[in-house]
Amino acid sequence: MEESISRDLVEVLRGEASTELNPYGYSPLSLAYLGDSVMDLLVKSYFVMHTNMQTYKYHKEVTNIVKAKYQAEFVDRMFDSFSEDEQDVFKRGRNVKSHSKAKNATTGEYRKATGLEAVYGYLYLKGDIARLHALTDDMIRGYLASKHS
Repeated sequence: MEESISRDLVEVLRGEASTELNPYGYSPLSLAYLGDSVMDLLVKSYFVMHTNMQTYKYHKEVTNIVKAKYQAEFVDRMFDSFSEDEQDVFKRGRNVKSHSKAKNATTGEYRKATGLEAVYGYLYLKGDIARLHALTDDMIRGYLASKHS
């Protein structure tokens, strides 16, 4: 069983997910739960692979990108470029009732961030790694541009 689990994960990471999986069938909060980790891993991977800094500096940069406030700004900028399915998953994630509250964001920002994380979870389960990379690249580019302006 363990071999099968790790093989499934490798297939998803390579964009070779099973066509039997229906990522749209998962609850928005399940997608957001997974998407939060996927986004975090992709942003961390970018910084480790493209920079060489102390871990506390990695943490500072990554945290600035994956926080709800920045995710909400990213969605406001990019929503129109989302596919119809991505927009639908986003809206489902944004509109779901959650018992969690944001620490440093408004309720609206937190809900948008949850919607974006749901999109990340959806794309991950769908095996659309190219789209995940494109979104993450846009997110990081926007962050770096705003940092230097």
